[in-house]
Amino acid sequence: MDNSEKVKYWLDLADYDLGSAKVMLHGGKYLYVAFMCHQTIEKTLKAVIARDCAEGEIPPKKHDLSKLAIQAGIFDIMSKQQQDFIDYLNPLNIEIRYPEHRDQLLSAMTETKCNEIITGTEDLLCWIKKQL
Repeated sequence: MDNSEKVKYWLDLADYDLGSAKVMLHGGKYLYVAFMCHQTIEKTLKAVIARDCAEGEIPPKKHDLSKLAIQAGIFDIMSKQQQDFIDYLNPLNIEIRYPEHRDQLLSAMTETKCNEIITGTEDLLCWIKKQL
């Protein structure tokens, strides 16, 4: 798989995950909206990293959005608002998976909040794609 195919692979997954977030929103599964939005941004950042990978190399198997943005070389050109957004999404990848955080997150994930998260994800997704 050449780099352009790797980029397409990661972007296709990111778009699929964003679609999944919207399905979760419409189904009232608010807890997973933020998780899928995290996945969307993670995979989009991996597309940027994949663009510059050596042959046979794959993006790292890590999930920290700030570290991925730094590795992708775009963290420093992100706005403060974009950096704050990935800082907001970052722990949701892990916290959703563990029961001690579930109830607190579930009460915070309202339909309004989830709509805001999806809008922020769409905006950041679009911006990152422009960096490609």
